[in-house]
Amino acid sequence: MDRIVGIETEYGCLLSEEEPHVNSELWPAKVKNYLFRKADAGTIDLHYRDYEEPPGNGGFLLNGGRLYLDMGHIEYASPECLHLHDLVTYELAGDDLLQSSLVALGAEGRVSFIKNNVDHHTGATFGCHENYLMKREAQFTPPILGTLLTFLATRQIFTGAGRVGQSNPLAFDFEPPQPEAQINFQLSQRADHIVNDIYQWVQFNRAIINARDEPLADYRKYRRLHLLIGDSNMSPFATALKIGTTACVLSLLEDGRLPRDLVLADAVQSTRDISRDPTQRWIVHLENGKTIGAVDVQWEFHRLAQKYLRNRSAETDWLLESWSFVLEALDKNPQSLIGGVDWITKRWLLETFMESEKLKWDDSWLQSIDLEYHNIDPGRGLFFGVTAGKRIAEWNNSVRRPRATRGPPLNTRALGRAHAVAFFQKCDFPYVINWDSIACDSRDFLVMGDPFETYYEEVDRFLAKPRSPGTPMEE
Repeated sequence: MDRIVGIETEYGCLLSEEEPHVNSELWPAKVKNYLFRKADAGTIDLHYRDYEEPPGNGGFLLNGGRLYLDMGHIEYASPECLHLHDLVTYELAGDDLLQSSLVALGAEGRVSFIKNNVDHHTGATFGCHENYLMKREAQFTPPILGTLLTFLATRQIFTGAGRVGQSNPLAFDFEPPQPEAQINFQLSQRADHIVNDIYQWVQFNRAIINARDEPLADYRKYRRLHLLIGDSNMSPFATALKIGTTACVLSLLEDGRLPRDLVLADAVQSTRDISRDPTQRWIVHLENGKTIGAVDVQWEFHRLAQKYLRNRSAETDWLLESWSFVLEALDKNPQSLIGGVDWITKRWLLETFMESEKLKWDDSWLQSIDLEYHNIDPGRGLFFGVTAGKRIAEWNNSVRRPRATRGPPLNTRALGRAHAVAFFQKCDFPYVINWDSIACDSRDFLVMGDPFETYYEEVDRFLAKPRSPGTPMEE
């Protein structure tokens, strides 16, 4: 991949019947407090990060990532990763941190963390945000943005997590939703909640691309592409496809190699249409008046990636081969993607259960099964009971590394940050840790503007300066 990438994942919290419902927001706080105060998994923030993030709301971890509370949910942000295998490994580390906390607190039988994106009861949605570092000089003209939106709208045919039913959120202009036909099952959990293509305000106007220009790196060299459209995936193979194919398309964008005449007439509507299409033909309308299937759109992006990116690395070649394998299987043998593509896996589980219990799609029992598919507890989550084919199973098994909860990637800025986290755990110095800097007070700080650098030696020298515990140090 050779591109700095990170994922932010928001987790739902599900309580058993014997656990008081009022604890649904208390348990995320309990787990956060346990990780920082008992398990020594990281260093808690000592300062306000903004008005919604007071001191103690979260902090950075020994693996270089970050864990915090966001509107009652636990959110885990992976450290910066340079390679696809690492990215998937450190995305899974968030699951491991939360589940191990429930076990340590003796609550694993009563409390569950759910890595999904919808609350069937309230209609709320939780995010899975992708972050890709890009060159500052990358051109984002309307045709380029339109082509990127086409890729993002159509990739859900293999990245979607699947969901029972539908949501009808208000559009940005707050027009009442029009009556719609009942949807039994769709590809994506996020599709119904995306109401704009590109926008800056996240909370009430979720767009495919968030336009906020906050690189968390040297502004002169880099920009950060922040995507809101993606589902949280249980399958590590699906996560790899989601991140890897998008990274390939961004490389094509930076090299001026994107396909031409592949701009959708309406990216938001196409996103919803593809997700809800029961025929799985996934036809979309282009700006030029033509129509094309989502699989054909993906093949066009794959063709260019194969032409210009093949042999850049073994990991890129694996990704290109897996991409073509999935596109062929979607057409000819979708069952071979069980365990690898979440929506296919979930639908297979649901249909098998419906047949055995003689249920129909409107049975509320199916929503419970939908949720349990995303339970991160390996002993309870339905995903973990699925047997995948060899190619998919080998990848899913290869990226699970327990050490990733307490050790950072060794080839990005996360290494230096994690070094600082470990140091501040063992001393009484006041500190501030950010993605792109560390400080002991406002006059003593180290800027880390290049995520490709580890900064380990620079951090080591910075931490070795003589200081008096508990008081700010002047140079």
